[in-house]
Amino acid sequence: MTAATGPRLEPAEPLPAAPRYGSADLSALMPSAAAALGVPGYGNALGLPKARRICVVMADGLGKSLLRARAGHAPFLRSALANSRTLDAAFPTTTAASLSSLGTGLPPGRHGIVGYDVVDPAVPRVVNMLGAWPGDLDPAAWQPYRTVLADIAEHLYVATASLPRFKDSALTRASLSGGDFLPAGTPQARVRATVEALSGHDRALVYCYWNELDKAGHRYGSDSPQWVSELEELDANMRTLARRAPAGTLVLLVADHGMVDVRSEARIDYSQYPELLEGIALTAGEPRAVQLHFATDTTDEVRATVIRRWKEAFGSKAWVITRDEAMERGYFGPVDERVTARIGDVLVLASGELALYDGRRSTPQAMEMIGQHGSMTRAEREVPLLVLASPK
Repeated sequence: MTAATGPRLEPAEPLPAAPRYGSADLSALMPSAAAALGVPGYGNALGLPKARRICVVMADGLGKSLLRARAGHAPFLRSALANSRTLDAAFPTTTAASLSSLGTGLPPGRHGIVGYDVVDPAVPRVVNMLGAWPGDLDPAAWQPYRTVLADIAEHLYVATASLPRFKDSALTRASLSGGDFLPAGTPQARVRATVEALSGHDRALVYCYWNELDKAGHRYGSDSPQWVSELEELDANMRTLARRAPAGTLVLLVADHGMVDVRSEARIDYSQYPELLEGIALTAGEPRAVQLHFATDTTDEVRATVIRRWKEAFGSKAWVITRDEAMERGYFGPVDERVTARIGDVLVLASGELALYDGRRSTPQAMEMIGQHGSMTRAEREVPLLVLASPK
């Protein structure tokens, strides 16, 4: 195990502040867009300009620090950086949680998508929030709140331009439902579908999802030529989208999280160390934000011992906190009673170069991923909000 030299019971750095839910995070974006479009009942926390049409592009994995570092490869996006804002991703900094906050306007503690792998305490079992949900797990019951997109669709045209496989996915039904779904498999098709939807309606909101950067980052790393190539592709397509969008359209680009690269020697299978799993019934979360669920009969003494062991092993590169501490700090925002048990009793949040896997559940392919996210470092939590075209 890659552990600190001698016991280290304190994190390497102070715990970061909680996301600025409702004021400067992803959950504030769609409500602000609704208000800017004149939809009643919503506040414009982000101060977006009034518009008849708004396009929101979600570039999966485009953290603000990555965009700054590679801005030379994205001249069009770079031109928008000077006047950009920094938003906070949801916690954990993972796609399912952030997209759910975007779509519902709520923090994870309310919408209940509190990680990549999340424990369903009613069974109990671990459910992958991006993958195939069990057939008996109803998305509308798991995430019961109405989406902002559905509200907006009662007043004007709403559409989502995204990959065809996401049309009827459980996450889409739970957190991004509302309006038309425009299946578009390629970047060019997504731009075309988005422009046509905007041009065909006097008042409209179009949400466009872009996943190519995230895929390249996971497989090759964000410091790879493949990632840079996808950034260049995004830049060219965003230039086209901004130029072809009809006059009066506000075109925004945002991201769901950033990314850090983790070398193979810093990717650790913690299931090889049984002392770390004493009393643990289920493991969930993601490699940079592990969530540990104790068995109900685990004694307080064992719980305290296991927490100490995790701190001794990874305290130089991780924050090890309890669920109560995370909730007290506001990491999940206000937490609904039905959501509390979905959150791990212990959270292990990487602060340095570290990715932690439960080898009993993780595939070899997953353990080969270079680009990672999930924790609360600035590289993972800070995302850009760029204005690519302003209403005239």
